[in-house]
Amino acid sequence: MQVVHTHRGLGRLDGDEIAVLETPFPDAGAVIAQTGSLAALHDCPVRARLPLADVTPLGPLGRVRAVWGVGLNYRSKAEHTGRALPTDPILYLSSSSSVLAPHGTVEVPPGVAEPDYEGEIAVVLGRRLDRAAPAEVWPAVAAITAANDMTARDVMRATSAPVLAKSYPGFTPLGASLCEPADFADLGAIRVRTTVNGVLHQDDTSAGMIFPVDELLSRLSWFAALEPGDVVLTGTPAGTGQDRSCFLADGDEVRVEVTGVLPLITRVVRPTAAAVPVDHELAEPVS
Repeated sequence: MQVVHTHRGLGRLDGDEIAVLETPFPDAGAVIAQTGSLAALHDCPVRARLPLADVTPLGPLGRVRAVWGVGLNYRSKAEHTGRALPTDPILYLSSSSSVLAPHGTVEVPPGVAEPDYEGEIAVVLGRRLDRAAPAEVWPAVAAITAANDMTARDVMRATSAPVLAKSYPGFTPLGASLCEPADFADLGAIRVRTTVNGVLHQDDTSAGMIFPVDELLSRLSWFAALEPGDVVLTGTPAGTGQDRSCFLADGDEVRVEVTGVLPLITRVVRPTAAAVPVDHELAEPVS
């Protein structure tokens, strides 16, 4: 089941329509927080039907509690950059205030010279994970969606702090729908593709991950307990603007496609004033 948050409430994708459900939950985040999954929506009565083409999806989760990310988690990215495969995940937190609804517009701050996209598979926790084994991970995942883990590359070099380079308002577009793990034929081969202005730049699957989702979340859970509603971004493959030395410009449209969910589309707006680079000693980027 694909769940979409609309102006009429929560809905279920049904072909070219959204079946708006009769439910007390304001968003999917509330469903997950209270029930641990999206299963409570399976048998809800349908109170209206909306053409998908006429709907602009809202943020599916409401207010996100925590956003975790991982740097250098695809072999294609490591091979492109010539970096050795990490032996442990490079983990970080982004501010939840960076989350942007699908079809949103992100304004690049004037001080950012190198804004970049990162198409990613995002997983949403349904149950608490604390020192979990890999086999416990997928049963605790409530949903999968698409994410764009935008990064200010110049800020990353200057500060070596992912939380600063990724936490600007709107730098974490998320959505546009949620899909339950049980609906995937192969959770080990979820495809992620990213286009900028219609040109394909990223195309890979979760089979190319250095740390697969179950191992990644298991390792993370030994350092921090993951709670229902937490979002984990699972890394980006080769093909980012960093890889091409070509960063996002005013008016660019980024589209992230993840197997099983609606495309995540984000428009970029840059201020007319020239960006002022951050003036700090350079450091090796981690993502």
